[in-house]
Amino acid sequence: MTEHAGEFEGKQALVTGAGKGIGRATARLLARRGAKVLAVSRSAEDLASLQTEIGGRSFPVDLADAEATRAVVRAALPFDLLVNCAGATTLQPFVDLTTETFERIIAVNTTAPMIIAQEYARDRIARALPGSIVNVSSDAAFVGVIDHTAYCASKGALDAMSRVMANELGPHRIRVNCINPNITLTDMARKAWSDPGRAGPRLARLPLGRFLEPDEVAEAIVYLLSDRAAMITGVSLRVDGGFSVT
Repeated sequence: MTEHAGEFEGKQALVTGAGKGIGRATARLLARRGAKVLAVSRSAEDLASLQTEIGGRSFPVDLADAEATRAVVRAALPFDLLVNCAGATTLQPFVDLTTETFERIIAVNTTAPMIIAQEYARDRIARALPGSIVNVSSDAAFVGVIDHTAYCASKGALDAMSRVMANELGPHRIRVNCINPNITLTDMARKAWSDPGRAGPRLARLPLGRFLEPDEVAEAIVYLLSDRAAMITGVSLRVDGGFSVT
């Protein structure tokens, strides 16, 4: 039994991107801490395996579809906590970036979190209830990663939007924070960063000497969701192994 085992007992938490990676790790951790998880992902197969593991409810949807996203959130309401974790990227050099690619990345990484948070906040305000939102951003919000124009733009916009959300929703007792992880070893990332020649220069800039694990990012997300972070709002928390200080 961990110290915080029951801290979300009786709470419902909606987590997007819950099928894989950081989102799945967050869903599992919330369930272990007592929450009922409302899992959102594009993959019905991933959602089915997660539901078998932790229970809760599942909502398959393509978050690039704004109206479908809004409908899913309204179907899931009411819930107590929100984690916008789903993300997408496509690698293209800036001069070759298409408007179609740019708009899809923005739709998933920035517009969908806005829509979901709007529906959640409206419901909490109408019920006069406090709330907590964590938007999963990236250290790409702060640096210019080659071939990641759309991704960096979407995450920078997510951070800026979150600061406005924190300012406007704070009087309604709704906290809003961002988590900004460095390279996190999801299944996809392990393949991408398994080459020592590629990983070596990045690791050399990490004072703690290694990349992140999904569970480590999930711990930071769940902390910001919790009442232990009751006076933290409007932050972009860099979970980066010290990358930002080198």
